[in-house]
Amino acid sequence: MPSLLHFGEDDLLNCRFAISPLWETQEAVRTLNRPARHGYHAHWLRRIRTAAAGLDLTPLWLLMPRSGYSPDWLGPPPIGPAATFDEEIAAVRAADPAVARGETARSLADTPGALTSPHGRALLADPARTVTRLTDLLEEAWHTLVAPDWPRLRALLEADIAFHSRRLAHVGLGGLLPEIDRRLGWRAHTLTIEGGGRHERHLAGQGLVLMPSVFSWPDVISGFEPPWQPTLAYPARGIGGLWAEPTGSTSDALVRLLGRGRAAVLTALDEPATTTALAHRLRLAPSSVSAHLTALRDTGLLVSRRYGHQVLYERTPLGTTLASGGG
Repeated sequence: MPSLLHFGEDDLLNCRFAISPLWETQEAVRTLNRPARHGYHAHWLRRIRTAAAGLDLTPLWLLMPRSGYSPDWLGPPPIGPAATFDEEIAAVRAADPAVARGETARSLADTPGALTSPHGRALLADPARTVTRLTDLLEEAWHTLVAPDWPRLRALLEADIAFHSRRLAHVGLGGLLPEIDRRLGWRAHTLTIEGGGRHERHLAGQGLVLMPSVFSWPDVISGFEPPWQPTLAYPARGIGGLWAEPTGSTSDALVRLLGRGRAAVLTALDEPATTTALAHRLRLAPSSVSAHLTALRDTGLLVSRRYGHQVLYERTPLGTTLASGGG
């Protein structure tokens, strides 16, 4: 059965994109326990295997049913377009224990036997301790599983948002949503989401948060009960090449024209990216990349635009011609 999200006029004005390091941490934890998600992440799984083995993720997995409800208090919607993990985890740590207990019980009920299991009983017995314990565990999972690769992950997510923002300007929200994923349909101001179970909600002016995700592939996930803002997480574009290493394919001609550093930066900008993401990708100092980006922008090969607290760089048509001719 499909899920249905009904939009009013105000909802169309209150849709936004967001990136959530907390969400990616939650989905990384899920991915470890779901072999069907492993396809694109074999390199990551091999690299973090030893570190992940040192985490006891059982209490979190217990609240991540294969089909059913996951507690909103444990992973609330993104609080802003460019929130940090520290900002997001602070909101989790401040959860009301009484609310947390109710949502935890509801989630446990969606996994047979979980309510009466030792872990389940422990989670319900002391809600305040549960909030602290699971928040600490999420924070440990962030530092172990996601933070070392966050510049790379964030670059991919930012590129997805840049692409879909351009498409939104061309085709509008009704045209964009079916483009994001084949399971999304749009008709008469209603978003239909296939394959996620039956759920229906009138957005009532809150709009919708659109959130690309690396680790939620292949799932499209919609959720958050009132009063939370509805959020739709979808697989980000380009995850097939996420873990690929730089190819070093910058041409000699482009190097002679621009210099090795600037040629590498221009070639690497297949999608819009930040200074930090490019530095991580190219294994160069951020200060060097920043200087190269400024020079390339000043000569008309790049443009920059602000997204939240970050600045994204992308090629101009001339920059693309040079990079392609050099490939």
